[in-house]
Amino acid sequence: MKGKRRLTAVLGIALVALLGVAACGPDDDTDTPDAATTSAGATAEGSAIECATGSINGSGSSAQKNAMDEWVTAYEVTCPGADINYQATSSGAGRQAFINRQVDFAGSDSAIKDDQETSAAARCTGGTVVDLPMVVGPVAIVYNLSGVNSLKLSPSTIARIFSGAVTRWNDPAITAENAGVSLPDVAIASVHRSDSSGTTDNFTKFLTGAGGADWTFGSGSDWKAPGGRGAQGSEGLTATVKSTEGAIGYVELSYAENAGLSAVAVRNAAGEYVDVSSDAASKGLSSAKIGEGADLVLTFDYTTATPGAYPVYLVSYEIVCTAGIGENGALVKSFLAYTASEAGQASVADLGYAPLPPEVAARVQGVIATLTV
Repeated sequence: MKGKRRLTAVLGIALVALLGVAACGPDDDTDTPDAATTSAGATAEGSAIECATGSINGSGSSAQKNAMDEWVTAYEVTCPGADINYQATSSGAGRQAFINRQVDFAGSDSAIKDDQETSAAARCTGGTVVDLPMVVGPVAIVYNLSGVNSLKLSPSTIARIFSGAVTRWNDPAITAENAGVSLPDVAIASVHRSDSSGTTDNFTKFLTGAGGADWTFGSGSDWKAPGGRGAQGSEGLTATVKSTEGAIGYVELSYAENAGLSAVAVRNAAGEYVDVSSDAASKGLSSAKIGEGADLVLTFDYTTATPGAYPVYLVSYEIVCTAGIGENGALVKSFLAYTASEAGQASVADLGYAPLPPEVAARVQGVIATLTV
């Protein structure tokens, strides 16, 4: 399967080249890296990638892992002189590694802010630190309940489950939303991320924005509600839910699909119960507002009644310096230009991710084109 996805990615790159679409920055000579480290896209065996050589490291968001694996493979196949390493350590760990100058870029499901933003900017000689939206995907609310293949939940009920107010699967709040479904008298085992996680940040933003008075624990990368079980990373949470009867948790769609877990149909602001999918998440994101300037942080609105919208989603960012990227800055710029390109975004569509909305993609590509070493 992975080999098939690699081939799809490479063919996608070649198709974009044939259409004459540039995946990297402008032809402006002022920001063109040294010719010794970069070759024109046309020389990269017909690819739209403007190859750069060297070795770079990134770390952070586990939500990005499957997309990053695909992008790294496609880039390195096209550009043999490049070595790109991405470690899915968690969003919080990735941000700290960037601050500590241990990585060239960080992946994070939460924008860098406050003291961390100030500390990160200190490493950007001649520039500043920015958040670039790169990975879009729905957050699946997964469960393990024998004999139950279909489950509908409202934001209010989800909030009550994860806050510990609803503790058994046959609770009236759940049965009322699932007429005709035989729900067992089994204890609910809610599972949350034990590490600092952007997925937790996005999930709790949904609970805060849509759960109303039933969620009183706010949002953030660290889980604050009492009770439940903690699990390390997306892989750990997925494994815990899969091995625990009565469990429920939240994880990126690609992990849910790979594990074969059932997912909840969530009621949106239009009153519809919508199954999790990339297309439905894109509809949910259609109401998001994008930040001004080069720091492209998105703000979500969970109250917009968009028909067909799945309301639980995340946008994962790449955190990078606008200048002073480092000695391998040409490779950072080239790689990010590919991931933000039409070909790069399309190559991860079959992994449970949604492409960046066109207006967001254009803004991201524009900022990447201005990055300087």
